[in-house]
Amino acid sequence: MSRVGIIMGSDSDLPVMQSAADILTELGVEYEMTVVSAHRTPHRMVRYAESAVEKGIAVIIAGAGGAAHLPGMVASMTDIPIIGVPIKSSNSIDGWDSILSILQMPNGIPVATVALNGAKNAGLLAARILGTSNSDVQYRLKKYREDMKVAVLEKAKRVEGSKPS
Repeated sequence: MSRVGIIMGSDSDLPVMQSAADILTELGVEYEMTVVSAHRTPHRMVRYAESAVEKGIAVIIAGAGGAAHLPGMVASMTDIPIIGVPIKSSNSIDGWDSILSILQMPNGIPVATVALNGAKNAGLLAARILGTSNSDVQYRLKKYREDMKVAVLEKAKRVEGSKPS
């Protein structure tokens, strides 16, 4: 069963949203990915949101640009966590329209929001949510953090070793 659903308003969002899929793959977390437009396919969006739990989806990552209604609308139809990824699209106002559309949800309809084009962090957040009840995911997240630490320390050594005497 899929554990994370990755949805986006258009296939033009795929270059951004692919990084969520990539980090989930790296962490060994199952996911499914598809296009669900809040405006062009509202009935498909409703079906997706309402069937997510029975399909075994525990977290949904929803990426959207422009007016960015997809994350909030999906959140209004399900009780599982939704992580919104604002995407700077061709019709965007520097991405602010997407950020604010996802960030400014009314009380009672929460959507976790990551940075503009921040799909990798959305994938990591989804894995952390799943990790609260899955020790294997917790272990892989801990290893991921340790690997990041080692990489930074190696970069620090290179930088410190490159200064003139």
